[in-house]
Amino acid sequence: MFSLRTADLRKLNSLTKYPSIPTHHRLDPKNGGLVEEPAVFTGTVLGTEKVDGTNGRVVLLPDGTWLIGSREDLLTASGDVIHNPALGIVDALRPVADRAAGERDAITVLYLEVYGGKQLPAWRQYGSGEPALRLFDTVTIGPDLLAWDLAKISAWRQDGGQPFAGEPALREAARAFGVELTPRLFEIDGGGLPAGIAGMRAFMESYRVTRVATSGEPGANEGIVLRTPDRAVITKARFQDYDRTLKRRAAGR
Repeated sequence: MFSLRTADLRKLNSLTKYPSIPTHHRLDPKNGGLVEEPAVFTGTVLGTEKVDGTNGRVVLLPDGTWLIGSREDLLTASGDVIHNPALGIVDALRPVADRAAGERDAITVLYLEVYGGKQLPAWRQYGSGEPALRLFDTVTIGPDLLAWDLAKISAWRQDGGQPFAGEPALREAARAFGVELTPRLFEIDGGGLPAGIAGMRAFMESYRVTRVATSGEPGANEGIVLRTPDRAVITKARFQDYDRTLKRRAAGR
């Protein structure tokens, strides 16, 4: 039977880390700029706002306990008196963890963007410093995978082994756990996405203003996340990547 007290926290951390999302146009490793090689989407593409905050995760465990982590590290567990205050993640996510706690058959992980708090660089884009959160992914993982060694878990995760929920199940998770999703911006056919870098940047401009401001005049978001409804393909299009690439092109003329 699973128990947090006896679990290997290094394995739990690796098992539940969020993977890196590739850029929609491939990054050139030599200079960090984008190249004219976009990801190929067939069928429906769902565009969601890429909120400019920090990744947090709530790890709900079979024995009814929970962990809260940043993208890389576990920051606290249920019952801890002291926690790591990094970027306000624990303070923002503890109410979600407490509300969602309960015995279950598997490990459920909620991935949420924590944004708007004054500990975060882009907080002024969202209001006067009130921290907020939005759910952007969730995954359910069998605890039997903790029997693997750390290297195998890491390789499984990096190879895309985590079975992320598709859009219908993600919407249901948001409802069940009482959290809101990152804004859904559009649904289009994959053929409707501009192929070129300049065209993609122009397409993105219509979605520049955030839809999750907590107060005041909404500022700029970080970009767009593009995904298929089943999440088999997912990419990110960040304004800074496109602007930097186009600026370099203009300077080189």
